[in-house]
Amino acid sequence: MTADTARAHGLLDLLDTAVVRLDRTGRILQMNGSAEHCLLVSRDRARGRHLEEVAAIPPELRDVLLQLPAASHGVRLHEFRMGDSTYDCTVQRTEEGDVLLEFHDLEWERLRLRLQQRELQTGMLQYLSRNLGHEVRNPLGGIRGAAQMLADELDSDELAMLARLIMRESDRIDELIQRFGQPELERSEIELYPLLDEALDLLAAEFGRSVEVQRDFDPSIPPLRADASALRRVFVNVLRNACQAGASVVIIKTRVEHGNALLQAVPGSAIRLDVIDDGQGVPEALRSLLFLPLVTGRRDGTGLGLAVSQQIASAHGGLLTFEALERGSCFSLYLPFGSGDFPANEEGTA
Repeated sequence: MTADTARAHGLLDLLDTAVVRLDRTGRILQMNGSAEHCLLVSRDRARGRHLEEVAAIPPELRDVLLQLPAASHGVRLHEFRMGDSTYDCTVQRTEEGDVLLEFHDLEWERLRLRLQQRELQTGMLQYLSRNLGHEVRNPLGGIRGAAQMLADELDSDELAMLARLIMRESDRIDELIQRFGQPELERSEIELYPLLDEALDLLAAEFGRSVEVQRDFDPSIPPLRADASALRRVFVNVLRNACQAGASVVIIKTRVEHGNALLQAVPGSAIRLDVIDDGQGVPEALRSLLFLPLVTGRRDGTGLGLAVSQQIASAHGGLLTFEALERGSCFSLYLPFGSGDFPANEEGTA
């Protein structure tokens, strides 16, 4: 192997894209490290063998390889399953007549997009929190001060009580603003299912029994260290969204996932909780913005429920995701467990 060839092989191994080079007969000449993960075979074992001997390739890719003309600008295949992932694949001939395949892992692309969106959401919540502090807390302090002066001057006990009520509620709003976008967690060992039952009881009181709830629970879900009140808030927000979308059936499904790449901060296992509904779904124009603050598709919505829920999930080292279904929506909450269950910073806040 020449120095240039070795350098080229090294550069290919830096790519996330799986690259496989075939000779004219379909035998594997070269593949990079990502291709080893894609085809689930080492390059040493694969080299010199036909592609179909080492991987269960889909029929559409086999047809393209059989019909690829000698002079081709390339063929792009979209969203086919191979193994446990979904891929796009580009197939083209090189000047030497070999065939070059590039497999683009769509699951990884979607993961990267979700993580980028989470970072954007976190930044926007922090920005909004800082501006709320400046634009709202200053006049709020004036309102509280005026109410305190009234309480001291009023002769009527009833009116003074109302002034003190204004003071108390002003303090409560001020506290909410200070904590907005920075959920402070009170950790304890919790069981997931009693929290879900509490959230469902609240929704039953709000919407009645008009929505059928189906439980598909994994009995092996372990306890985890988390903030019970914060997680209950996430459950209520997501379930309320399903009810407000006109769902007649809501399915709650729990599973344990191992080695989940979504949770980079805490390697290991994760609890996945899916809330699947048959409601009207989310308008396509809002889907990429769904977890941003102040984004809502309802006239009476605040656009804060899902944004705060994402912050709570992130504070637990987890993630809240959305998937549009043919009818309805699926929200998935990922929560790590083990290794302390979720990270904390030095101040003990998320």
